[in-house]
Amino acid sequence: MKNPKKLVLAYSGGLDTSYCAVHLSQDLQFEVHAVSVNTGGFTPKEIQTIEENAYQMGVSTYKNIDAVTTFYEKVVKYLIFGNVLKNNTYPLSVSAERIVQAIEIIEYSKSIDAKYIAHGSTGAGNDQVRFDMIFQTLAPEIEIITPIRDQQLSRDEEINYLKANGVDASWEKAKYSINKGLWGTSVGGEETLTSHKALPEEAYPSQIKKQEAEKVKLTFSKGELVAVNGQENLPAKNIEELNNLASAFAIGRDIHVGDTIVGIKGRVGFEAAAAIICIKAHHLLEKHTLTKWQLQHKEYLSNFYGMHLHEGQYLDPVMRDMESFLQSSQANVSGDVFITLKPYHFTLDGIQSEHDLMQAKFGSYGEMNSGWTADEAKGFIKILGNQNKIYQQVNATK
Repeated sequence: MKNPKKLVLAYSGGLDTSYCAVHLSQDLQFEVHAVSVNTGGFTPKEIQTIEENAYQMGVSTYKNIDAVTTFYEKVVKYLIFGNVLKNNTYPLSVSAERIVQAIEIIEYSKSIDAKYIAHGSTGAGNDQVRFDMIFQTLAPEIEIITPIRDQQLSRDEEINYLKANGVDASWEKAKYSINKGLWGTSVGGEETLTSHKALPEEAYPSQIKKQEAEKVKLTFSKGELVAVNGQENLPAKNIEELNNLASAFAIGRDIHVGDTIVGIKGRVGFEAAAAIICIKAHHLLEKHTLTKWQLQHKEYLSNFYGMHLHEGQYLDPVMRDMESFLQSSQANVSGDVFITLKPYHFTLDGIQSEHDLMQAKFGSYGEMNSGWTADEAKGFIKILGNQNKIYQQVNATK
């Protein structure tokens, strides 16, 4: 006989989702199936610990879904194609993950015929919007339950509740909250709640280990990272390898300031060595291989794509339209990009590509050319200036 109160809980193993697991199973008598979605950053040992804790909270089953490749194929690939940096700073490390996590959780809910789905988001942030919008769109028949948002509990109240229910675990609040994934790690702390304080060195998960500069070659094929230092692998694996190389130099640190979906300003630190280097290297290769009109139109469409993704609009069909454009634009974005890693920063040294438009035989910028004569250049400039001359003559001050 089917349990009419079968529920899937998006479970991270933190305080909020642990409270949800106990409250939903013990107080509300749901059959709780906890699910974590790995979009990068989890070690096997960490997954095992999360599973053990989930069963301690009283869940009926626990499942960890490996979605690293899915995350790359559905989202990260297009963030690279579009060189997406929100407010010219943030590579959408966390917001991009949430979309894929929500889709995987709702698909799992359908597969076990769950009638309810729950998450531990509060009512103050972006994640509640992303999760709810995906859930409502893909499974409007499944009821969404959000204990943390609805009950507005303090952290101490949640801890006291868990202790009263026999949960033996340390809930001492960490000084910094860390969310690690394939596309970067977010870092939150008391400093990010202000507008003027910087995060200290120890707040970042990767500490500097190397001081001597190191050369790296990244190979792209149709916009995708297919090799690091000549070693071919799947793009997601190459991103992980690049992150291992660059994080040893403490590269990719910054603080993002942006507008949340719910209308308030937010500030978050992040460490995203591979993401920042990938985007900058890819963009350099595009500067050499795309036309100026491709570059111009890609820039504003990519900005729209990143904003829509951040705001939870991933399922709107306009996203597929923009992805088609971005995919098409990558036909000739192939070649090597040469980079030098240094403590806390990196330099883009140059590229090598058979599609490099600087190899054109017409001439070199600022030098002699063989594609047109001096008189042809003068005629071109005269005609090009017609619109400005006409405007200035018509509107000249008399």
